[in-house]
Amino acid sequence: MFDFLKYRYVCLTISTLVIFAIFGVFAYKVKTKGEAFNYSVDFQGGTQILLKFKNPVSSAKILEILEKKGFAGAATREFAKDEVLIRVKEYSKNTNALAAKVIGYIKTVLPDNQAEILQTDAIGPGIGKEIRWKSIRAVLIALLLMLLYIMVRFWSIGFALGSVAALLHDAIMMLGVFLFFNLEISVNVIAAILTVLGYSINDTIVIFSRIRSNMKSMHGTPIVDIVNTSLNQTLKRTLLTSISTLLTVSALFFLGGEALREFSLALMIGIFFGTYSSIYIASPVMILFYKPDDK
Repeated sequence: MFDFLKYRYVCLTISTLVIFAIFGVFAYKVKTKGEAFNYSVDFQGGTQILLKFKNPVSSAKILEILEKKGFAGAATREFAKDEVLIRVKEYSKNTNALAAKVIGYIKTVLPDNQAEILQTDAIGPGIGKEIRWKSIRAVLIALLLMLLYIMVRFWSIGFALGSVAALLHDAIMMLGVFLFFNLEISVNVIAAILTVLGYSINDTIVIFSRIRSNMKSMHGTPIVDIVNTSLNQTLKRTLLTSISTLLTVSALFFLGGEALREFSLALMIGIFFGTYSSIYIASPVMILFYKPDDK
């Protein structure tokens, strides 16, 4: 039997230090740049244009052209060799007119490369901020409801705090990866976070259910030994579920195209940390708040 809890203090310490580092980087970016995360048009506001070119063109070249024409802070993403998504901070109700202006600027430098407008979207700054707040509220409400559910399900504050600590850990770690690597935060990423929270709580509930069952059958045994036994009993199920899910999400990441890249990446990160937190965050935190009366 593997002694998982032998390393619980080491893992808790490492996770705590990483979380402090994430908050430190967050505060530094807010102070120096005004924004910590690289938000998509959904949250920031602006105009998004998907163009199809006659000949392949690099996104770096397009960025160079747009910056010279006054589109500071523009961003691009290549969906294919001849398709480029352009995001500018300028908001316009007439998105086609703005797209035509962008194409005109590109043609002045690349006159032989014709461009076709495939899609345009525009979101005002006010709406973007509202969507950002609603996304944060959705994550917080999900955490609160899960806390209440675990309290009712196990009738124990220790189990509830352990599960929510694991969920908070997963959400912060996912956002931390996007923060460190300056990846784009979009509505799809928020959807991935909520998906992972549901995935992670399911794994935690399975482990906690086994712990609760073993508390009755192993009455008088130290809680650390009960938890260790329960983790070993559920390890095969945890690994099989995580590996099979990762295989599916990996296929989505490599074959799903650029549009699903951040979504699938967030899921992959979340599944990894969700599996880790179910073992090394949820259970150790539960032990910290465990009372002998919990049965």
